[in-house]
Amino acid sequence: MKIAITGASGFIGHALRESLEPAGHQVASISRSSPRAPADIQWDPERGKLDAGLLEGFGAIIHLAGENIGQRWTPEIKKQIRESRIRGTDLLARTIAGLPEPPAVLVSASAVGIYGNRGDEILDESSPTGSDFLSGVVRDWEAAADPAREAGIRVVHPRFGVVLAADGGALERLLTPFRLGIGGRIGSGEQWMSWLDRRDLIAVIHFLLDSRISGAVNAVSPNPVQNSEFTSTLGKVLNRPAVLPTPTLALRLMFGEMADATLLAGQRVIPRRLLEEGFVFRCPVLQESLNSAIHGIQHSAGEQVE
Repeated sequence: MKIAITGASGFIGHALRESLEPAGHQVASISRSSPRAPADIQWDPERGKLDAGLLEGFGAIIHLAGENIGQRWTPEIKKQIRESRIRGTDLLARTIAGLPEPPAVLVSASAVGIYGNRGDEILDESSPTGSDFLSGVVRDWEAAADPAREAGIRVVHPRFGVVLAADGGALERLLTPFRLGIGGRIGSGEQWMSWLDRRDLIAVIHFLLDSRISGAVNAVSPNPVQNSEFTSTLGKVLNRPAVLPTPTLALRLMFGEMADATLLAGQRVIPRRLLEEGFVFRCPVLQESLNSAIHGIQHSAGEQVE
Protein backbone atom coordinates (compact mmCIF):
# COMPACT_ATOMS: atom_id res chain seq x y z
CA MET A 1 0.00 0.00 0.00
CA LYS A 2 1.05 3.58 -0.62
CA ILE A 3 0.92 5.50 2.66
CA ALA A 4 1.48 9.20 3.28
CA ILE A 5 2.39 10.45 6.77
CA THR A 6 2.37 13.92 8.29
CA GLY A 7 4.82 14.30 11.19
CA ALA A 8 6.95 11.51 9.73
CA SER A 9 10.17 12.90 11.23
CA GLY A 10 8.80 13.10 14.76
CA PHE A 11 9.08 10.86 17.81
CA ILE A 12 6.25 8.61 16.65
CA GLY A 13 6.34 9.26 12.92
CA HIS A 14 9.99 8.28 12.45
CA ALA A 15 9.51 4.95 14.22
CA LEU A 16 6.31 4.32 12.29
CA ARG A 17 7.95 4.97 8.95
CA GLU A 18 10.79 2.60 9.82
CA SER A 19 8.22 -0.11 10.57
CA LEU A 20 6.12 0.40 7.44
CA GLU A 21 8.84 0.34 4.81
CA PRO A 22 10.30 -3.09 5.75
CA ALA A 23 6.73 -4.43 5.63
CA GLY A 24 6.62 -3.58 1.93
CA HIS A 25 4.64 -0.35 2.03
CA GLN A 26 5.62 2.67 -0.04
CA VAL A 27 5.82 5.60 2.38
CA ALA A 28 5.82 9.31 1.59
CA SER A 29 6.23 12.19 4.00
CA ILE A 30 3.89 15.20 3.98
CA SER A 31 5.96 18.03 5.40
CA ARG A 32 6.39 21.79 5.42
CA SER A 33 10.02 21.24 4.39
CA SER A 34 11.22 20.76 0.86
CA PRO A 35 10.82 17.11 -0.25
CA ARG A 36 13.79 14.91 0.57
CA ALA A 37 12.65 12.05 -1.65
CA PRO A 38 10.80 12.05 -4.99
CA ALA A 39 7.58 10.72 -3.40
CA ASP A 40 7.53 13.24 -0.54
CA ILE A 41 4.91 16.00 -0.52
CA GLN A 42 5.19 19.60 0.66
CA TRP A 43 2.25 21.40 2.26
CA ASP A 44 1.50 24.60 4.13
CA PRO A 45 -1.49 24.14 6.46
CA GLU A 46 -1.40 27.75 7.65
CA ARG A 47 -1.94 28.98 4.09
CA GLY A 48 -4.22 26.11 3.11
CA LYS A 49 -1.79 24.81 0.47
CA LEU A 50 -1.73 21.11 -0.44
CA ASP A 51 -1.58 19.82 -4.02
CA ALA A 52 -4.40 17.27 -4.25
CA GLY A 53 -2.86 15.66 -7.31
CA LEU A 54 0.14 14.54 -5.28
CA LEU A 55 -2.13 12.46 -3.02
CA GLU A 56 -3.73 10.46 -5.81
CA GLY A 57 -3.05 6.74 -5.59
CA PHE A 58 -2.46 6.58 -1.84
CA GLY A 59 -4.31 3.87 0.05
CA ALA A 60 -3.90 5.42 3.50
CA ILE A 61 -3.06 8.74 5.12
CA ILE A 62 -1.64 8.89 8.65
CA HIS A 63 -1.87 12.32 10.23
CA LEU A 64 0.42 12.90 13.23
CA ALA A 65 1.52 16.55 12.92
CA GLY A 66 0.73 19.13 15.61
CA GLU A 67 2.34 21.74 17.88
CA ASN A 68 3.99 20.36 21.03
CA ILE A 69 1.79 20.91 24.10
CA GLY A 70 4.68 20.42 26.57
CA GLN A 71 5.56 24.08 26.99
CA ARG A 72 4.29 27.09 28.91
CA TRP A 73 1.00 28.18 27.41
CA THR A 74 1.00 31.80 26.39
CA PRO A 75 -2.04 33.02 24.42
CA GLU A 76 0.02 32.68 21.24
CA ILE A 77 1.15 29.11 22.07
CA LYS A 78 -2.45 28.08 22.82
CA LYS A 79 -3.47 29.46 19.46
CA GLN A 80 -0.68 27.47 17.77
CA ILE A 81 -1.64 24.28 19.62
CA ARG A 82 -5.21 24.62 18.44
CA GLU A 83 -4.68 25.84 14.88
CA SER A 84 -1.82 23.45 14.07
CA ARG A 85 -4.16 20.53 14.71
CA ILE A 86 -7.44 21.80 13.36
CA ARG A 87 -6.21 23.61 10.24
CA GLY A 88 -3.95 20.75 9.19
CA THR A 89 -6.61 18.09 9.75
CA ASP A 90 -9.29 20.10 7.96
CA LEU A 91 -7.02 20.77 4.98
CA LEU A 92 -6.01 17.12 4.72
CA ALA A 93 -9.59 15.83 5.11
CA ARG A 94 -11.05 18.25 2.55
CA THR A 95 -8.26 17.52 0.08
CA ILE A 96 -8.58 13.75 0.12
CA ALA A 97 -12.39 13.97 0.17
CA GLY A 98 -12.23 15.70 -3.20
CA LEU A 99 -10.06 13.09 -4.91
CA PRO A 100 -11.64 10.96 -7.68
CA GLU A 101 -10.28 7.86 -5.88
CA PRO A 102 -9.68 8.83 -2.26
CA PRO A 103 -7.63 6.71 0.16
CA ALA A 104 -9.52 3.97 1.98
CA VAL A 105 -8.51 5.18 5.43
CA LEU A 106 -7.39 8.28 7.29
CA VAL A 107 -5.71 7.58 10.62
CA SER A 108 -5.83 10.97 12.33
CA ALA A 109 -4.10 11.22 15.70
CA SER A 110 -5.95 12.32 18.81
CA ALA A 111 -5.26 12.27 22.56
CA VAL A 112 -6.72 11.06 25.86
CA GLY A 113 -6.68 14.71 26.92
CA ILE A 114 -10.15 14.83 25.37
CA TYR A 115 -11.54 13.35 28.61
CA GLY A 116 -10.22 16.14 30.83
CA ASN A 117 -9.10 15.68 34.44
CA ARG A 118 -11.32 12.86 35.71
CA GLY A 119 -9.75 11.58 38.94
CA ASP A 120 -10.28 7.85 39.55
CA GLU A 121 -13.09 7.45 37.00
CA ILE A 122 -12.44 4.60 34.56
CA LEU A 123 -12.79 5.92 31.00
CA ASP A 124 -13.37 4.22 27.68
CA GLU A 125 -14.31 5.45 24.22
CA SER A 126 -17.96 5.90 25.24
CA SER A 127 -17.10 8.25 28.12
CA PRO A 128 -18.12 11.92 27.79
CA THR A 129 -15.42 14.44 26.99
CA GLY A 130 -14.11 17.14 29.31
CA SER A 131 -14.65 20.88 29.36
CA ASP A 132 -11.15 22.37 29.64
CA PHE A 133 -8.94 23.89 26.93
CA LEU A 134 -7.30 20.62 25.85
CA SER A 135 -10.58 18.74 25.77
CA GLY A 136 -12.00 21.38 23.45
CA VAL A 137 -8.93 21.30 21.22
CA VAL A 138 -9.05 17.52 20.86
CA ARG A 139 -12.81 17.49 20.21
CA ASP A 140 -12.41 20.03 17.42
CA TRP A 141 -9.30 18.21 16.16
CA GLU A 142 -11.32 15.02 15.66
CA ALA A 143 -14.27 16.92 14.18
CA ALA A 144 -11.96 18.57 11.62
CA ALA A 145 -11.75 15.19 9.86
CA ASP A 146 -15.50 15.26 9.13
CA PRO A 147 -15.10 16.12 5.40
CA ALA A 148 -13.27 12.81 4.92
CA ARG A 149 -15.93 10.92 6.89
CA GLU A 150 -18.70 12.51 4.85
CA ALA A 151 -16.94 11.42 1.65
CA GLY A 152 -17.09 7.78 2.78
CA ILE A 153 -13.46 7.49 3.86
CA ARG A 154 -12.92 5.33 6.95
CA VAL A 155 -11.57 7.71 9.59
CA VAL A 156 -10.07 6.43 12.83
CA HIS A 157 -8.73 8.50 15.72
CA PRO A 158 -6.17 6.73 17.95
CA ARG A 159 -6.31 8.67 21.22
CA PHE A 160 -2.69 8.63 22.42
CA GLY A 161 -1.73 8.48 26.05
CA VAL A 162 1.86 9.02 27.30
CA VAL A 163 4.02 7.22 24.74
CA LEU A 164 7.11 5.56 26.22
CA ALA A 165 10.49 5.19 24.50
CA ALA A 166 13.94 6.17 25.70
CA ASP A 167 14.83 8.34 22.70
CA GLY A 168 12.07 10.91 22.99
CA GLY A 169 8.88 12.05 24.61
CA ALA A 170 8.21 12.16 28.34
CA LEU A 171 10.48 9.24 29.25
CA GLU A 172 13.58 10.76 27.67
CA ARG A 173 13.01 13.99 29.64
CA LEU A 174 12.69 12.04 32.89
CA LEU A 175 15.77 9.86 32.50
CA THR A 176 18.42 12.45 33.43
CA PRO A 177 16.92 13.61 36.75
CA PHE A 178 16.08 10.06 37.75
CA ARG A 179 19.57 8.80 36.89
CA LEU A 180 20.94 11.61 39.06
CA GLY A 181 18.74 10.43 41.93
CA ILE A 182 16.65 13.60 42.00
CA GLY A 183 13.47 12.21 40.47
CA GLY A 184 10.15 11.63 42.20
CA ARG A 185 6.42 11.96 41.96
CA ILE A 186 4.82 15.01 40.38
CA GLY A 187 2.58 16.95 42.73
CA SER A 188 0.45 14.60 44.82
CA GLY A 189 1.31 11.64 42.60
CA GLU A 190 -2.34 10.57 42.66
CA GLN A 191 -3.08 11.57 39.07
CA TRP A 192 -3.56 8.65 36.67
CA MET A 193 -1.21 8.15 33.74
CA SER A 194 -2.54 6.35 30.69
CA TRP A 195 0.62 5.19 28.94
CA LEU A 196 1.65 2.99 26.02
CA ASP A 197 4.95 1.52 24.91
CA ARG A 198 5.90 3.07 21.56
CA ARG A 199 6.30 -0.35 19.98
CA ASP A 200 2.73 -1.14 20.95
CA LEU A 201 1.60 2.19 19.54
CA ILE A 202 3.24 1.37 16.21
CA ALA A 203 1.54 -2.03 16.30
CA VAL A 204 -1.80 -0.32 17.05
CA ILE A 205 -1.45 1.89 13.96
CA HIS A 206 -0.65 -1.16 11.80
CA PHE A 207 -3.69 -2.87 13.32
CA LEU A 208 -5.95 0.08 12.56
CA LEU A 209 -4.74 0.26 8.96
CA ASP A 210 -5.66 -3.38 8.41
CA SER A 211 -8.94 -3.38 10.34
CA ARG A 212 -12.42 -2.02 9.66
CA ILE A 213 -12.46 0.07 12.83
CA SER A 214 -13.55 3.67 12.59
CA GLY A 215 -14.02 6.47 15.11
CA ALA A 216 -12.18 6.91 18.40
CA VAL A 217 -9.82 4.21 19.71
CA ASN A 218 -7.96 4.59 23.00
CA ALA A 219 -4.30 3.88 22.19
CA VAL A 220 -3.17 3.11 25.75
CA SER A 221 -2.03 0.14 27.80
CA PRO A 222 -4.78 -1.81 29.58
CA ASN A 223 -2.91 -1.04 32.82
CA PRO A 224 -2.88 2.70 33.62
CA VAL A 225 -0.97 3.69 36.76
CA GLN A 226 -0.92 6.62 39.12
CA ASN A 227 2.01 8.99 38.82
CA SER A 228 3.45 7.81 42.15
CA GLU A 229 3.58 4.23 40.85
CA PHE A 230 5.05 5.35 37.53
CA THR A 231 7.88 7.27 39.17
CA SER A 232 8.64 4.57 41.75
CA THR A 233 8.77 1.96 38.98
CA LEU A 234 11.08 4.14 36.90
CA GLY A 235 13.36 4.55 39.92
CA LYS A 236 13.38 0.77 40.41
CA VAL A 237 14.24 0.11 36.78
CA LEU A 238 17.11 2.62 36.97
CA ASN A 239 18.15 1.41 40.44
CA ARG A 240 17.87 4.94 41.77
CA PRO A 241 15.80 6.51 44.53
CA ALA A 242 12.58 8.26 43.50
CA VAL A 243 11.86 10.21 46.67
CA LEU A 244 12.17 13.88 45.69
CA PRO A 245 8.73 15.11 44.61
CA THR A 246 8.21 18.10 42.38
CA PRO A 247 5.86 20.39 44.35
CA THR A 248 2.61 21.47 42.78
CA LEU A 249 3.39 25.15 43.40
CA ALA A 250 6.73 24.89 41.60
CA LEU A 251 5.09 23.31 38.58
CA ARG A 252 2.47 26.03 38.43
CA LEU A 253 5.14 28.72 38.68
CA MET A 254 7.17 27.11 35.88
CA PHE A 255 4.41 26.09 33.49
CA GLY A 256 1.26 27.97 34.47
CA GLU A 257 -1.98 26.60 33.02
CA MET A 258 -0.17 23.79 31.21
CA ALA A 259 0.86 22.24 34.54
CA ASP A 260 -2.73 21.93 35.76
CA ALA A 261 -4.00 20.67 32.41
CA THR A 262 -1.32 18.02 31.78
CA LEU A 263 1.24 17.34 34.53
CA LEU A 264 -1.18 17.54 37.45
CA ALA A 265 -4.26 16.21 35.63
CA GLY A 266 -4.95 12.59 34.91
CA GLN A 267 -7.12 10.20 32.96
CA ARG A 268 -7.64 6.55 33.89
CA VAL A 269 -8.24 5.29 30.37
CA ILE A 270 -8.69 1.72 29.16
CA PRO A 271 -8.42 0.52 25.52
CA ARG A 272 -11.85 -1.13 25.38
CA ARG A 273 -12.18 -1.16 21.59
CA LEU A 274 -8.70 -2.59 20.98
CA LEU A 275 -9.34 -5.36 23.50
CA GLU A 276 -12.71 -6.16 21.96
CA GLU A 277 -11.11 -6.35 18.50
CA GLY A 278 -8.48 -8.82 19.75
CA PHE A 279 -5.41 -6.60 19.71
CA VAL A 280 -2.57 -8.21 21.69
CA PHE A 281 -0.28 -5.84 23.59
CA ARG A 282 3.42 -6.58 23.50
CA CYS A 283 4.27 -4.59 26.65
CA PRO A 284 1.10 -4.23 28.74
CA VAL A 285 2.95 -3.95 32.07
CA LEU A 286 4.80 -0.74 32.98
CA GLN A 287 7.95 -2.27 34.45
CA GLU A 288 8.31 -4.55 31.42
CA SER A 289 7.94 -1.60 29.08
CA LEU A 290 10.47 0.54 30.96
CA ASN A 291 12.97 -2.30 31.19
CA SER A 292 12.65 -2.92 27.48
CA ALA A 293 12.86 0.74 26.50
CA ILE A 294 15.81 1.59 28.76
CA HIS A 295 17.82 -1.61 29.03
CA GLY A 296 16.62 -3.81 26.16
CA ILE A 297 15.78 -6.54 28.69
CA GLN A 298 14.04 -9.60 27.30
CA HIS A 299 10.36 -10.20 27.76
CA SER A 300 9.15 -12.99 29.97
CA ALA A 301 8.36 -14.93 26.79
CA GLY A 302 12.03 -14.72 25.81
CA GLU A 303 11.67 -12.27 22.95
CA GLN A 304 14.61 -9.92 22.60
CA VAL A 305 13.64 -6.27 22.38
CA GLU A 306 15.82 -4.39 19.93
